[in-house]
Amino acid sequence: MPDDFVSAPDLVEQISGLTRRHGQRTERLRSTLAALGLVLAGRAGARLAAGLGVSVSRSTVLRLVNALPEPEVPAPRVVGVDEYATRKGRHYGTVLVDVETRRPIDLLPDREASSLAAWLAQRPGVEVVCRDRAPFFAEGAAAGAPQAVQVADRCHLWHNLSEAAERSVAQHRRCLHVLTPALPEPQPVTVPAEDQTESPWPRGHRFADRTRSGHAAVHALLEAGHSQRSIQRQLGMTWRTVKQFADAAKPEDLFTGQWQNRPSVLDDYKPYLDDRWNEGCTNAWKLWEEILPLGYKGSYQRVRAYLHDKRTVDDGVIPHSKHHEMGHGDGGAATAATMGMAAAHRDPHGAGGSRAAR
Repeated sequence: MPDDFVSAPDLVEQISGLTRRHGQRTERLRSTLAALGLVLAGRAGARLAAGLGVSVSRSTVLRLVNALPEPEVPAPRVVGVDEYATRKGRHYGTVLVDVETRRPIDLLPDREASSLAAWLAQRPGVEVVCRDRAPFFAEGAAAGAPQAVQVADRCHLWHNLSEAAERSVAQHRRCLHVLTPALPEPQPVTVPAEDQTESPWPRGHRFADRTRSGHAAVHALLEAGHSQRSIQRQLGMTWRTVKQFADAAKPEDLFTGQWQNRPSVLDDYKPYLDDRWNEGCTNAWKLWEEILPLGYKGSYQRVRAYLHDKRTVDDGVIPHSKHHEMGHGDGGAATAATMGMAAAHRDPHGAGGSRAAR
């Protein structure tokens, strides 16, 4: 072949559906990437394409989507009209939807009646206009498509009905208060004297008091005929808590936990406190000062709670043998020693001494 031979340019004709001018990928791959872009957009579409073995950037995916031709939208027969906000409270537009295909058709830059009328006038095949109760939509539909039937959509009907019902209830709330039965006031729970010393949770304990009041309130409402769901809403409790209170015959059935039957630092000094109480000394601070020299290491609040429990009992004298029966382990010997120390502390001059000698 001579060196000065120059070949003539080849003339190539593109085959529709198979090749494309300056095409860098096949039509099948191009349509696949465009479908990924339509479903997942740029970044997610490029990531899925990489998983399929096709290296492509997100910009390329978006470019392929933008290159797709605009789909031909058939003339709608039933049009839904509603408003949308580009900036709520300031800028609104109109969205038009094909109700039969459930696809948006067009967006209008405002929600004026003239804009809607002009849009409907260009589409004489509209037979039904489904809209909300806004007056400008009604005027625009009547002017642009007088042959169409205007209907209200179900969503706006339910919304308007709920608003009307809410306004009616608010206007007649005084009448509703009359029909509401007054809830019975929960009566304070009185525990017999014999249960006070046997209960692992004496009165004055926050958990015990809260449990007793909750148990009383739940059973009072149950006796009034309320359901457990109603009690849950009225008392602000969970359903499980209401069920536990309802299933318990007495509050002591709920006193379970790591502190149940736990000995107290006051147990060895309760006989002394009972004797002083029976003698007429009911001052908690004075009794606390008296048992401090005897070796008591607890707080004043514990003594006050114990005496407060005694004040709530009708019979203020608790049998002395009760405390000996409640001893834990070698508590009997400790109690005897405490009693001996108490006698020496109260009467240092012997049995014939007077309390003034202290």
